[in-house]
Amino acid sequence: MARRPLPRILSTGSAQIARSRELARTAADSATDVLHPLITITRGLRRLASAGRRRWADTPKDKRGPLLFLVASIVLVVALVPYGPLLAVITLMAAAAWQGRDRTPAAPDGPDESQTQRLRSLYEALVPYFSAAEDPDPLFTHGGEWDKAFPVYEFDETGRITQLVIRYPAYFTDGEADSRARIEQLLHAKSGRGREYRFAWDEEGNQLSVTVLPPLPTDIAAQRFVTSPGETVLGFTDPTEVRRTLPLTYGEEQRDVPPVVWRTGARSTEPHLLVMGQPGSGTSTLLRSIALQALLHGDVVIIEGGGTGEYACLTGRDGVLAVECGLTGALASLEWAATETERRLIAMNHARQAGHQPPDDTKRPLWILLDRPSAFTHLAAADGHRDPQSLLQIPLRHGRAAGVTVVVADQFDSADALSDAVRQHTRARVVLGPATPEQLATVLGAPPRTTPAADVPPGRGYARLGTGPVHRLQVPATPDPHDEETSETARQAVLALLPPLTTPADAETVPAEAMVADAP
Repeated sequence: MARRPLPRILSTGSAQIARSRELARTAADSATDVLHPLITITRGLRRLASAGRRRWADTPKDKRGPLLFLVASIVLVVALVPYGPLLAVITLMAAAAWQGRDRTPAAPDGPDESQTQRLRSLYEALVPYFSAAEDPDPLFTHGGEWDKAFPVYEFDETGRITQLVIRYPAYFTDGEADSRARIEQLLHAKSGRGREYRFAWDEEGNQLSVTVLPPLPTDIAAQRFVTSPGETVLGFTDPTEVRRTLPLTYGEEQRDVPPVVWRTGARSTEPHLLVMGQPGSGTSTLLRSIALQALLHGDVVIIEGGGTGEYACLTGRDGVLAVECGLTGALASLEWAATETERRLIAMNHARQAGHQPPDDTKRPLWILLDRPSAFTHLAAADGHRDPQSLLQIPLRHGRAAGVTVVVADQFDSADALSDAVRQHTRARVVLGPATPEQLATVLGAPPRTTPAADVPPGRGYARLGTGPVHRLQVPATPDPHDEETSETARQAVLALLPPLTTPADAETVPAEAMVADAP
């Protein structure tokens, strides 16, 4: 069904409301600046009146009469003195302005003693890396001025650095990955471990920006995402990394979160996906999330090498062609997938040569999801069978043209068992769980711009689509609904996304009228 465009009043209403709010805020700020003296005097008069009431309430009753007589005498004297009332009004306004002044203590201009000590310690630690003996005017020297090297710095409530801009000399080899890695490792250790840092190197300006990243939300449950056909949400990342947001439901609330969207189809440059991680890092969760999204518009074949029944909830569902856990079933399913890919290519080629549209049975996307195929590799070698990964060459090589998408998930300890076809044709990569910088660079093809944390929740990692940037990633929680440790809320969220069960052919009921008509 074609999507109808939103009415103009709905598509432009948010921008008009934002402009109206900005104008109202500007008008309020201008009015506050103009009326600031009047506001200050009014506040002072109110404070003086409150002080007078407290003084009157604290005065004993037997002394209130003489006090009133004294006040009346002062008023009479002021009234008889030349320019007395005018001077009294001026004095009262001055006193009110003094009492109505803003008494909020001003924020300190610079860091306090503990923050200064932290910055000085960081400066001294960087001296061996950012100094040279032949430099006539070094920026980094032992006992030097740290404020020249750190023009911008911010701290949190606990006194730890949250943002820092470092100026470094032009002769520092910031174009070499090893030199950058040494500085990033030092800053990570000195600024506080257990947090994720983003390093932005400005080679032209000789500046390094260090920013502490907030943790990604882990309470994003499985749900329907507002995407178009051919788009798959792998997870969610930082708001500064992508320009797009998706409306997500958090119980009764709704928030906009930036997603990492993987696009598949005939025009995709990254038609296949490879997911790597440690045991318990959430690779199966990501494959379940992909399967639930793929079933909206396509068919799915699932092959599980771990044999743990992670995908039993999808067995017998509409669009799920097979869920195989054994070697024989995996070989049969992958052989069928290779044959189906060839059939689609031939049918589409004949249709194009005849000037017709591709057949309808070639337009529906076909997804092949393999969880730990390296386990079948060892079994096939032991039993003398063919390696199931060898049957992936045709779907991987021609899958984009035939509408076939392959997703492979495996663990780091079995990375050597992956075939060359899987390594070459999976241009979209995801790494989940704790990983060393070498492992991240090997799988993703480029190191991340953030420091990987040692302890990460399940589903946390990095994603890179083709030659694009490396994004932080948090996979939406899509647990196995049959797992006893799954909470009831998460179980119901996944069950609500499952397609209906397929009725077997031998279980279909025949109407009584048809039976009577067929009787002799």
